[in-house]
Parts: sequence; structure tokens; C-alpha cells
Amino acid sequence: MERPIAASVVKDVLAKMDISDISQATIRQCQAVANKLEEINNMRFIHLEIGVPGILACPVGLEAQKKALDSNIAHEYPPMGGIPLLKQNASKFLKAFADVDIEPECIVPTVGSMQSSMNLILECSQLNPEKDTILYINPGFSPNMLQAKIQGIKREAFDIYEFRAEKLRGKLEEYMSKGNIAAVLYSNPNNPTWMCLTEDELKTIGELATIYDVVVLEDLAYFCMDFRQDFSKPYEPPFQPSVARYTDNYVIMMSSSKIFSYAGERIGVACFSPKLYYREYPALREKYGLGRMGDNFVLTYLYAASTGVSHSAQYAYAALLGGAADGKIDFISEMAKYGQRAFRSKEIFERHGFHIVYDKDLDRKVGDGFFYTIGYKNMSCSELMFDLTRCGITAISLNSTGSAQNGIRACVSRLSSDKHFEEMDKRLGMFEQIQKEKQA
Repeated sequence: MERPIAASVVKDVLAKMDISDISQATIRQCQAVANKLEEINNMRFIHLEIGVPGILACPVGLEAQKKALDSNIAHEYPPMGGIPLLKQNASKFLKAFADVDIEPECIVPTVGSMQSSMNLILECSQLNPEKDTILYINPGFSPNMLQAKIQGIKREAFDIYEFRAEKLRGKLEEYMSKGNIAAVLYSNPNNPTWMCLTEDELKTIGELATIYDVVVLEDLAYFCMDFRQDFSKPYEPPFQPSVARYTDNYVIMMSSSKIFSYAGERIGVACFSPKLYYREYPALREKYGLGRMGDNFVLTYLYAASTGVSHSAQYAYAALLGGAADGKIDFISEMAKYGQRAFRSKEIFERHGFHIVYDKDLDRKVGDGFFYTIGYKNMSCSELMFDLTRCGITAISLNSTGSAQNGIRACVSRLSSDKHFEEMDKRLGMFEQIQKEKQA
């Protein structure tokens, strides 16, 4: 790419795609805009918008899935609650890397964490007629907020940027004390900022969830990917931080997509606190004839949504989780490549006048991982996104993640070669030139 794309060309593509403000575009819309501009201009974008794994799928999963398919498992419907091997190995994995005890019966495979969150948001909103609202600790994964919107479920949210440490308790109580919050949802490490909630903050969330009878939906899609600590030794501390140590009102959502690069097979697990899985809710029994939360999740929501999860993919995920728990798969060393990519690309952005938006975890510098956030002086999300698009760089805006800050989310997964970093450097130079021309 020798020069920026003409502003008129970008505006024309946005208009044809019915996107009035690029900062409000979804991840897939941003990808579609980039794809169209690539076609028009016969060039390739630097893709920072979508979290496609940039590391090949773990061979252990592939072999297990092939073996399952060769046994002709494809002709059988999988058990709704999951195959026993997957449930057992997920339980082992949680104990090995998070020091959390969840019995296999309480672990359920889902079609990725997206299906977990979609159905858990719905179920939590129906547990108690007085609790009809989902609280999001933002910034967050924008489709999770869309899921509540699609289902007509009420939602509240706040940007955690100003409410870390002891300030978090007061902010959560401000919402929970109203009595209408059914569940609170967050990711840790956080998508998009890569901030990580501390054990003290998780304790606060857990204590308040118990006091106000709120379900905590903990998204651990980036399990053990805070590379500032060494989580690589199963059954030895340090462990992945989790709210599960501080309340019985939790569901952990785990995914195969990032830690095992198994995104294409769409499989994850919803891991219920045993107390919550077996808890009886009169409102569920009246509505569906099934009162226990776990039974209702499996036999009502998942049954209606997909009638189970791909049989062969369950065998793959079981092998991956079991292999990691047994110390045969070092998934953390593989994922550490993302941290290296983040460190290198951040340096390039900062050299061209950009800054890290969410830059601190309390008194620590935010870690290098799958995502980070970038801003440029006082530019709005819309202006920043538009000018980066002109330079052949696509990302998503912080607006779309529920953030109150200006900037973008950058995903490093597709920055896999020296050429990518060199091209990024060149294009950010173009971006700087655009800014100088505006000021001239």
C-alpha cells in the first residue's frame, strides 16, 4: 500500500453497507468493510478487528476428533448433557489450573461460549420474576450485550475504568441493592482491555453476589492467558483467578477457541457451581416443568437451541482438556506468542504517537495478550476508525464494547510475521501524515 485510500471511497463503501457511523459497526461489519476495500483497491488490510486464532489447532484435538469420526460417531445424537469423558476432563482441568472443584455432572458442553452466554442470560432473567436485568462490567465483548438486546432482556452496565479495587464494591452495590439484577457478566482477562480482575476484586463480586442473590457469569475465554504469571504447572499455584472461590452463585464459561485454537469446531463448556446447578427455582418449574437450574439449562434451552453439541468435537475438547490437566499439553507456552505480538505492535503504535487507553491494572502495567486498547490524542472513536481504515488498518471501536473512552480494540492474532509488523509501521506513518495534512 503506497498511499491512503481516498476518503470518498471509504464513505461510499460505508454508505452501501448502511453504516452511518463506523464506530458503531459490529466486528463482522468492520471485517466486511475491510474485505470490500481490499477488493476495490487490490490490497490487504492489517486485520486487528476479529479474534481469529493465529496459531494452528492443537494436534491432540484433531487426532481425537478424527478417531471419533472414524468410529462412525457422526450417526449418533450426542447426549444433551455432554459425553462423560468431556465432563470428567473439564472437571480435572478446572481443578488443575483454577483450583476449583466442580463435579462432572455440573459441566455442560455448549456450541462455544456464545451459546453459553446467550442461554444463561435468558435463564438468569427467568429465575426470579423480580430480577429481570443483566449487569455488564464493561468494556466487554459486544455480542454479549447484543444477546440481551435480541432477547428483549433489560440490561445495565458501567465502565470499570474508574471503579477498580475498593471502588468496585460501591459501584456494584449501587446496582445490586435495587433488587432487579439477575446476573452480572464480565470476562477475565478482559476483552477488549486485557485488564485482569484481582483476587480482592473477585472476592468483592462473590460476596455481593451472595448477599444480593445474583448469578455471576464469568467468561474465562482467555483462561490462564495473563502472561505476567506462570500458570503452566497443573495442580500448582498460581491458579487462574476465579469468582468460584468466593460464592456459590456462579457459572464459569470456558471455550476451546483461543487456548487450544479450536475456534472452528464451536465448542465450550458451561461450568455450574454444584449448589446452583441443583438449586430449585419455582419460576422455572412453573414455566417449563423443570425447576433445577442445571436441568432446565440442558433440557429446555440447549435442547431448543441445538439439541446438543457436535459429538466428535466433544471428543476433541475432552482430549485437549485431559491432556493439559495431565501435563501432556503445554497450551500456555503456545498462547504466549500472543503476548509477544502485543508487545511488539504496541511499541509501533506508541512510536507513532498513539497511547494505551486502558493502561493499568491498579498499580501494574496492563499485560500483553490477545487484545489491547489504543487511542490517539483526543480523537473520537469515529474519526480514529475512519482514518485508520483509510490506511488499511481495521479494528473495532471502544464505543462498541460499552467503554466510555475514545479508542479502538486491537487484536494481535493475525500479526504473525515480520512483514505484518513492517507494514503496520508503514501504514501508521501514513496515518500521521493524514493528521499533519488536517492541521495544515
